[in-house]
Amino acid sequence: MISPLATDKHAAVECIDVRRDFQDGTRVIKVLQGTNLTVYRGEFVAIVGASGSGKTTLLNLIGGLDTPTSGQILVDGKDITKLNDEQMSEVRRHKIGVLFQDQHLLPIFTALENVEVPMLLDEIKTEERRKRAMKLLEMMQVDHRAQHMPHELSGGMRSRVALARALAMDPAVLLCDEPTGDLDHATGAEIIQLMRNLAKKQNRAVLAATHDPETARMADRILLLRDGVLVDELVGDYFKPSRVEVRARGSDPSAAEESSS
Repeated sequence: MISPLATDKHAAVECIDVRRDFQDGTRVIKVLQGTNLTVYRGEFVAIVGASGSGKTTLLNLIGGLDTPTSGQILVDGKDITKLNDEQMSEVRRHKIGVLFQDQHLLPIFTALENVEVPMLLDEIKTEERRKRAMKLLEMMQVDHRAQHMPHELSGGMRSRVALARALAMDPAVLLCDEPTGDLDHATGAEIIQLMRNLAKKQNRAVLAATHDPETARMADRILLLRDGVLVDELVGDYFKPSRVEVRARGSDPSAAEESSS
């Protein structure tokens, strides 16, 4: 099968027949069973599904934190399933940004220093690090809190700082796992708008796993993870299962092209 990435330079993520099994004693748990997905630059895609359906597993696979049992995953044109640990670390550092629900900010670092952390690994000089980190905090509208410690920030501010950190190395792909899970409605809406702007104005691929209807409704596409397979769901009818027409995403790459049109 020919990958759409071979002909479309704007595709940032592609999963081809991705399967992930977990061994539980003598039992094999099949979490992903032939998942196919293409996300293009400039696109904001939401993945929804019941708890335990495999949303986080899928994000971990795309982010290179886990390895599929079978199938291919391509990030910005590179097949990450063929990389060794050092090569995968390079891709994670430069191609993929991650926003976690719990932010995972380092408690002994200021907001500014937390954003600088990814740049330390590339040995970027202090002056350049500070300049880039401050610009990102300004973009997230929390530059006035640059010298505050994480415990001194509200949940929304911590999310903004974590989002700035995820963008520190200018990634092609932003992965968000329940990005508004612990935020109030108004703050969550602000974070979602920031994520959407990152896709549209900065031409990034943004992929969010969520239970939040507001996050899903603002996405360009909503994909439902059910029985280990991603299916398309009509955005306007989300949360109205009796009225939703669902079709399975097959292994034919043209399905991804159709869904992006």
